[in-house]
Amino acid sequence: MNPSRQFILRPVATSLLMFAILLAGLLAYRFLPVSALPEVDYPTIQVTTLYPGASPDVTTSSITAPLERQFGQMPGLKQMASTSSSGASVITLQFTLDVSLDVAEQQVQAAINTANTFLPTDLPMPPIYSKVNPADTPIMTLAITSDVLPLPKVADFVDTRLAQKLSQLPGIGLVSTAGGQRPAVRIQANPKALAAKKLNLDDLRTAIANANVNSAKGSFDGPACASTLDANDQLRSAAEYRQLVIAWRDGAPIRLADVADVADGAENDRLAAWAAVEGVQKPAIILNIQRQPGANVIETVDRIKRLLPQLQATLPSSLDVHILTDRTTTIRASIDDVRFELMLAIALVVMVIFVFLRNAPATIIPSVAVPLSLVGTFGVMYLAGFSVNNLTLMSLTIATGFVVDDAIVMIENIARYVERGESPMQAALKGSEQIGFTIISLTLSLIAVLIPLLFMSEVIGRLFREFAVTLAVAILISAVVSLTLTPMMCARLLRDAPEAEENGLFRRIEVFFDAVIARYDKLLVWALEHQGLVLLTAFVTLALTVLLYVVIPKGFFPVQDTGVIQGISEAPQSISFSAMAARQQAVVDTLIGDPAIESISSFIGVDGANATLNNGRLLINLKPKGERDGDVSAIIRRLQARLEKTAEHAQAGISLFMQPAQDLTIENRVSRTQYQFSLEDADAEELAAWTPKLLARLRQLPELADVASDLQAQGLQAYIDIDRASASRLGISVAAIDSALYSAFGQRLVSTIFTQSSLYRVVLEVKPEFKLNPASLNEIYLISTAGGSPVSVPLSAIASISERKMPLTISRVGQFPAATISFNLAPGVSLGEAVQAIQTAERELGLPASVQTSFQGAALAFQSSLDHSLLLILAAVVVMYIVLGVLYESYIHPVTILSTLPSAGVGALLALMLSGTDIDIVAIIGIILLIGIVKKNAIMMIDFALEAERMHGKSPRAAIHEACLLRFRPILMTTLAALFGALPLMLGNGVGSELRQPLGLTMVGGLLLSQVLTLFTTPVIYLAFDRLARGLGRRLHSRFGPDEM
Repeated sequence: MNPSRQFILRPVATSLLMFAILLAGLLAYRFLPVSALPEVDYPTIQVTTLYPGASPDVTTSSITAPLERQFGQMPGLKQMASTSSSGASVITLQFTLDVSLDVAEQQVQAAINTANTFLPTDLPMPPIYSKVNPADTPIMTLAITSDVLPLPKVADFVDTRLAQKLSQLPGIGLVSTAGGQRPAVRIQANPKALAAKKLNLDDLRTAIANANVNSAKGSFDGPACASTLDANDQLRSAAEYRQLVIAWRDGAPIRLADVADVADGAENDRLAAWAAVEGVQKPAIILNIQRQPGANVIETVDRIKRLLPQLQATLPSSLDVHILTDRTTTIRASIDDVRFELMLAIALVVMVIFVFLRNAPATIIPSVAVPLSLVGTFGVMYLAGFSVNNLTLMSLTIATGFVVDDAIVMIENIARYVERGESPMQAALKGSEQIGFTIISLTLSLIAVLIPLLFMSEVIGRLFREFAVTLAVAILISAVVSLTLTPMMCARLLRDAPEAEENGLFRRIEVFFDAVIARYDKLLVWALEHQGLVLLTAFVTLALTVLLYVVIPKGFFPVQDTGVIQGISEAPQSISFSAMAARQQAVVDTLIGDPAIESISSFIGVDGANATLNNGRLLINLKPKGERDGDVSAIIRRLQARLEKTAEHAQAGISLFMQPAQDLTIENRVSRTQYQFSLEDADAEELAAWTPKLLARLRQLPELADVASDLQAQGLQAYIDIDRASASRLGISVAAIDSALYSAFGQRLVSTIFTQSSLYRVVLEVKPEFKLNPASLNEIYLISTAGGSPVSVPLSAIASISERKMPLTISRVGQFPAATISFNLAPGVSLGEAVQAIQTAERELGLPASVQTSFQGAALAFQSSLDHSLLLILAAVVVMYIVLGVLYESYIHPVTILSTLPSAGVGALLALMLSGTDIDIVAIIGIILLIGIVKKNAIMMIDFALEAERMHGKSPRAAIHEACLLRFRPILMTTLAALFGALPLMLGNGVGSELRQPLGLTMVGGLLLSQVLTLFTTPVIYLAFDRLARGLGRRLHSRFGPDEM
């Protein structure tokens, strides 16, 4: 049966069918989205609740715990992590991959509604949720500065004209304002002046709240006209508040200006941000834009860029808007580099074909098959909802070497018949019939290798599903093309061209190939005469494969150079806001001088993104890769050294932890460095005792660098011990004491000014000189009415004040206290070595059983991938064996074919080791693909040997000898085509090359070694199994007899 016959005889139908495939692919390509990687994010939602002035303990017990109790009941919740700090509660909810983000959103909203009953009644704003992963770097960062306007005014424009509009765009998860100086009226009371008037802060708060209202008043509806009631019931500016009468004493009014300073200012004066552009650092409002999990980065940024000019037109000309971070710059550059490598691979493959065939028409035929197979794949990608990304383009680049194989095998076989004098039509019919089964075998066995990739779990499984499906579709289309278009074109274009022999270059190439085949013949004869030695070599190769896999350093996913570095600064835990601001600016001034840095955005203060006052955040944007020296890891080391050199100067007492931003974010929380290791314990005190011990031990390990912990238990707390009996005797309640303290020191929001575009707060506090240290508590007075008339009582009369240590943050995972230790890898150390070192250190330290430890994020995914990698390779081998067994109706021949695999494994692992590259997920994929490629050599040999035995009655040795010589040229062609297809990936050094190089290395290394070895080991193993099969057959025959068999 010849599957190609009808297509050869009907050229018009075949051509139109191929044109339809090409057209469908070209149309689909125009609509395919572009992204860095397949969209495989966990559905993640962040819930933020701000409660200014609340301590970490109050925030945890009154906000975080009630919310966590409700969130913990949601189905599909994978992990819940929370951080409670002074004035902020942030809960991150990560759901399983099978939960829709919209469904998760509905569940979160319902849980918040249920928990609202238990939350504090004086929360300035209810809990706000955002569909965003906090560990994900902003896709775009804008800095808005002005040399004329004050920052609160700038913040007002940003909030009302930029942030709201940008938040409405599809794909945007969160638009956060760093250094957010939201306008407000700030009232700074003088407690001494209040006490002299027999007033306290509560009186002030009540008077302000009652004087500023904005409510409905009704309307008149007379016989002829109607009118609406309104009044000057709302105070809108600091000037109006100054004249507010808060009380009367001795017939005279006491105005707010008499007991307090009133000014227009910022709602939270403990937030600040700066932008450093072109070496100059200035105060700014930083707008960080984060995408929703699963949103396409490039499409989202393109929407922002289209809208931004319209929004900028509505801003005053005195505002300058700078784009500091644009994550798509490197993504687009990376995609462009892969496209170039794809074109280069196609050109190299065509060159290989031309060198071997030395015939322009014969070269055109497979050259048509390659782009047709690749372009046709775009149609299926569009239907499957895939995108053009690094992985799908990598699969197409690799496919360049694969898809040409079938066409080469077909053409070479038909060309042999043409050279024997057959007409092109007859040669096409005979050659296609003879080789059709081989092509089907090659295709099905190659696709079978990819099946295990579809069953990889979690994020990694989803990540490589697009890779596997894209490659499988390209291979399938190439098989169809090779069985239809290729033989049809051969029947019309192939000619025996004696003129080629007259060409000196072609003649020399032919002589060279003949010499190579003759030399191979001699070596093959030697191998067949020394079969024991060759079999020993095969067994040694298998043992070496296992040994190399055990000893090679193991990683998870290549560290990408996206041109962005995330930084977290850390100062002493008791540092003040002003001191922190000075040190943060000093750090930026030191860094901005580095020639590789283009701009830096930084901010400090407690908000949803930053948990504590002693921590700051930086986003360091590097120049394009071609304009800087070194990759991102080298630049981070250089910046650390730069900071250490100047540590004794301006930024003494502050450290900076840096990590490169990654396109693949598996973590669900921000850590100081790249990899995370968490400790959990129901006993918070035990956790606080053991975490520093483990941290100190890990800092001694040479495999780790920049080891840090988010446990901060050395903050200062002024503890007020209330004498409840004395307070009760004076008629002062504990609630009144709490309220007075909150009004004095908590930046209390006591009223709201509503406008048509926004709302602004009225902030109550004491004057700056009354909140410098714990001694200021002596200036706080409360009103006692126990004696009948109001009397001012100092707080010190009913309470004692002491200083003690307190945690700055309370972190929990799954409602249990937790601490996260984060680390970077030391230069030259793999993630596998680091994980092993940490586990050893943990055992040596002897942590209590109650302290549960686990890796998080990428380190956890690495452990999982380590467990599954070997199973994945074994699964690919088993699937291959089953498919080959079915195709050949034999238990023995598939083993012969699979015997080629160890040589490829050794070559791949040696290439990785020689280049100093870890074996990671990408390299594992390369090894699995090698399993599919190298077995084709054996398939082509065995197919021809079996035919020679069955059809021509040759002995096994003569048959395999002839098959090896006949198939030497197509084997060499297909191997070189696959090798040159992978070569651009291995040698590329453009943006994103760190993701592609492990794949190229494994493919090139594996192909080179396997090509040399399998040409000799496969025929020897074929003969060994043939003898084994014949021996077993004779034994069974003698034992059971022919009738019983």
